[in-house]
Amino acid sequence: MPQMMPMEWTMLYITFLATFLMFNIMNYFIQSPSSQTKEKKIINTNKTNWKW
Repeated sequence: MPQMMPMEWTMLYITFLATFLMFNIMNYFIQSPSSQTKEKKIINTNKTNWKW
């Protein structure tokens, strides 16, 4: 394989990096947000009055 100039390696790296970032960003933002239910989850807590 013939040697490439350093500038060509840099452009090749930038091209692959931009492609990788765009692919990941598109996969992240293409998902529609899950519908949130209106029901509130009730957390039962037992309040203890400590009598020292």
